[in-house]
Amino acid sequence: MDEKERQKAIEEERKRISETVSKIKHRIAVFSGKGGVGKTTVAVNLAYGFNSKGFTTGILDADITGPNVPKMLGIDDNPTVMNNQMLPFEKDGVKMISMAGLLQKGQPLIWRGPMRSKVISQFLADVIWEDLDLLIADLPPGTGDEILTIAQQMKPDYAVIVTTPQEVSVIDAERAVNMAKQLEISSIGIVENMSGLLCPNCGAKIDLFGKGGGIKLAQEMSVNFLGSIPIDTEARILGDKGKPIFLEKPDCEVTKAFQSIVDKIELHFKEKELV
Repeated sequence: MDEKERQKAIEEERKRISETVSKIKHRIAVFSGKGGVGKTTVAVNLAYGFNSKGFTTGILDADITGPNVPKMLGIDDNPTVMNNQMLPFEKDGVKMISMAGLLQKGQPLIWRGPMRSKVISQFLADVIWEDLDLLIADLPPGTGDEILTIAQQMKPDYAVIVTTPQEVSVIDAERAVNMAKQLEISSIGIVENMSGLLCPNCGAKIDLFGKGGGIKLAQEMSVNFLGSIPIDTEARILGDKGKPIFLEKPDCEVTKAFQSIVDKIELHFKEKELV
């Protein structure tokens, strides 16, 4: 392919991405300053929270080298390809695309940033999302190329930054908030995950990782504090089985926390539409 053909291909891809984004009402990027804070759990359960309120919802697994969304949805298949386009998986009403369906089990993906970003662009250009109320992008930890690509291509109108109460996590979350601001994502909210362990026997709350780190950061950074999610061993067990806790335990404290976060984001979108 010569330079002229390459530029034409790039322009055609950009056009397809623009057409895809134009059909999605709201786009939410979920990311974190560090790994291990439960970012994917947050992204998946927020998707089902919005879906439960009647929103057509999709998840774009943008963690190309560590795609875990299919595991949490119990999906272990290859995507269907039609006319050079992919059909997203659909599980309990939520659509999803991930690199996991294109890899053999246990196969590492040793790619540099531009290659990972290229896949994300293809997930926007060549996946048949159709009309969606919300597309939630589950991003890898840190502040790397994938987040830049999502910001430039998907144009998120809300960034959800996930942290734990622990100080070292809050320090990294501050970097993530600053990156979201520099990328000019119009609205930013912080979720404090793993906010106390709920004892399975007595229901008492144990602050394993401290408390209040998320709300303190939100106040200092002048962004929204969306809420705290407690640790529940059932969330981990169900996630490993491919069953989101939002669907399996609708009355538990974790699900109530996710529902509250969904309500706050929904209210924000409604208020923005009235302006």
